[in-house]
Amino acid sequence: MFNASWRVPMPEGDGIKLIAHRGVHQTYHREGLENDTCTAERIDPPRHDYLENTIASMEVAFTAGADIVELDVHPTTDGQFAVMHDWTVDCRTEGTGETRNHSMADLKALDIGYGYTADNGASHPFRGKFAGQMPELKEVFAALPGQEFLVNFKSREAREGDMLADLLTQYPEWRPAVWGAYGGDEPTYRAADLIDGLHVWSRRGLVDCLLQYELLGWAGVMPEVCRSTQVMIPINVAPFLWGWPNLLLTRLKNAGSEVILLGPYGVGDPGTAGIDDIETLEHVPENFPGYVWTNRIEVIGPALGRGNWAD
Repeated sequence: MFNASWRVPMPEGDGIKLIAHRGVHQTYHREGLENDTCTAERIDPPRHDYLENTIASMEVAFTAGADIVELDVHPTTDGQFAVMHDWTVDCRTEGTGETRNHSMADLKALDIGYGYTADNGASHPFRGKFAGQMPELKEVFAALPGQEFLVNFKSREAREGDMLADLLTQYPEWRPAVWGAYGGDEPTYRAADLIDGLHVWSRRGLVDCLLQYELLGWAGVMPEVCRSTQVMIPINVAPFLWGWPNLLLTRLKNAGSEVILLGPYGVGDPGTAGIDDIETLEHVPENFPGYVWTNRIEVIGPALGRGNWAD
């Protein structure tokens, strides 16, 4: 009874805010997925012509209702940030080697649609169509003024936090564009030290938060690791947390934290599942005042009346 959700009303807020993971992109099956799996080689039959982490995919994601677009960055040998997910360019492009061991000009020469296939290599529907479309982070901010982004650092190099801070010092008009950062703890918390108001969190901290809350939350105790942060909660885990939804969300709000609701967690799943279909969306609490993470903003945004989609 002490942890019953109905003890308190749903916290007030501005309603659901949508985070589009990598913009509008090609989805892929997650069976046997590992950290180094080439996801471009296992895409679903294409429903549209957009590829992740491109300016066009981000633009259409905002049109479809995204409040924030998540993007991935790697430093280049000439001191820029390339917007690219993979540690190497071997999977998606015709190139080879670690992404960060190339100059921005070298990366611009690659075809980022080269490696995509939905039929085990029998065809490559995007090959030859995306040459030169790996953006530099500065290009993203310049092309999409007034929008917000979540930066994913792919390494544990603290210098990347310095690079992001230096970029925003050089171009202060872009500071509102960077809503938050996550990924490797070293660059993430270095960026937080240098950029006021940046939303950040630690992956290890997220696990510790949920485990400690399961141990202590029954008594109304909010662990320190859950305070003043963003807490990512898989939607199939949420019902097992003390006080979900109203009481838990109230406790987190009182602790200065916000919730990012993820898709269902699966054992051994190294990726970040999203709320990607209407059936899963129906499990999001009514009047939920937090963030929803999705890999299919083109479905979820219009379903919530937040945007439109006409590929």
